Amino acid sequence: MLRKAKIQDVKSIHAILTRYANQSLLLPRSLSELYDHLRDFYVIEDNEEKGNLLGVCTLSISWEDLGEIRSLAVVEESQKRGLGSQLVEACLSEGVELGLRKVFVLTLIKDFFTSFGFKEAEKSLLPHKIWADCIKCPKFPDCDEIAMILEL
Repeated sequence: MLRKAKIQDVKSIHAILTRYANQSLLLPRSLSELYDHLRDFYVIEDNEEKGNLLGVCTLSISWEDLGEIRSLAVVEESQKRGLGSQLVEACLSEGVELGLRKVFVLTLIKDFFTSFGFKEAEKSLLPHKIWADCIKCPKFPDCDEIAMILEL
């Protein structure tokens, strides 16, 4: 079941994100940061087992007309079931509701986001992201992620 995250989800969200951060597939996010940004998160909860999260994703507002899809992760045993697509679609719908004109993502999985209409872009088009988050990343300035933008 897709829904907005709740306080009781934070530790599960942290565990999922940490698993992928340890593989250098996502940036790590502290518990404090997750509590601060909890309202940005969507989760997919297992229909059979209440409280068991299968996937997470967030839409963050970067600027007056720009949002970012972040922290998209689906647990390994639940991948290839369309859960990641459901999470991205929820974020894009919210972006439209909020009046955003563009949404971007930094990803290692270009083809997944291409299927939604995202197009590759230069990171230099995202100065707010670079100075807010990228500068703190251990991969900076040798980032292997691809910047992609979607016009809503």
